[in-house]
Amino acid sequence: MQLVRQKDQMMAKGAHRPRRSLGAALAVAALAAAATACSGSAEPERGAPAPAPAAAGQQAPAAGALTAYVERVRAQRAARVLAAKKWGLAEPPLEAPAPPAVKPRITTRKGFETDGEGLPPVFTTVPTKQKVVFLTIDDGAEKDPRLLTMMKELRIPYSAFLSDYVVKDDYGYFARMQKSQEAGVSLHNHTLHHRYLPALSYGEQKREICGMQDVIEKQFGKRPPLFRPPYGNYNEDTLRAARSCGVKAVPLWAAEAFPDHMEWREWDRDLHPGDIVLTHFRGKEDWKGTMPDMIRRVMNVITSKGYAVAKLEDYV
Repeated sequence: MQLVRQKDQMMAKGAHRPRRSLGAALAVAALAAAATACSGSAEPERGAPAPAPAAAGQQAPAAGALTAYVERVRAQRAARVLAAKKWGLAEPPLEAPAPPAVKPRITTRKGFETDGEGLPPVFTTVPTKQKVVFLTIDDGAEKDPRLLTMMKELRIPYSAFLSDYVVKDDYGYFARMQKSQEAGVSLHNHTLHHRYLPALSYGEQKREICGMQDVIEKQFGKRPPLFRPPYGNYNEDTLRAARSCGVKAVPLWAAEAFPDHMEWREWDRDLHPGDIVLTHFRGKEDWKGTMPDMIRRVMNVITSKGYAVAKLEDYV
């Protein structure tokens, strides 16, 4: 059975505890104060790393270590606030919570199935109760250096799905992107030539998908586990070919971001925990704004709805 999904635009305790020294207690109080600094809220920022708990029978961490931790968290939060002002965001992005210890089980979205068995799942939303969404950027046509700077300064994770015909003129840009953040930016497969895959034979689809796997491995050092078909169109041959190339999952999208508006797949035109957000490497020649304009728009929407952007690869 051939399944075709068109893009929305051609387009989610009773035991005694060791006593702390007076200095450590003061440091803990300072930590609590730092959690509300800059945010103006009594609720600690989500995702801020917590100091490791003391092992049984051991004393709590020294006051000096806690003080250093407080200062580090405070400095990170202050830098994010300043970056949000610099880039014109309405408010700083929310910090994502820690990812799950065990990744959720991903299954194909109902209505997106083919008759084949054991094929990579096709999905638009990751099953999670956390208020997180995932930002993905397709193709690679626009290579705006300001995007790398903006995303690094705002500490926003994202994943890129690349097509060779538009990235081969500057592999270096995407190599810099890959290393532009401490946790890294993952580069995934969007085929060699961005063709309409259901119109191709199995062999032609395999060359498009496996060929891009080879390019990414050669240029960026890793064979990607994720693949997104151009325009969101696929059939059973697409998924069979992808599986043969080492693809583990096929993420599509629940919403799409532009510099001047959002487009939605779901009837309620809203975000949901685990939604995947799509956008493209585009500039003023293709849409009404730059890539920083697009990031500003989508982050204002995401943050205003109480969501944080998490790293897709931590969940899939």
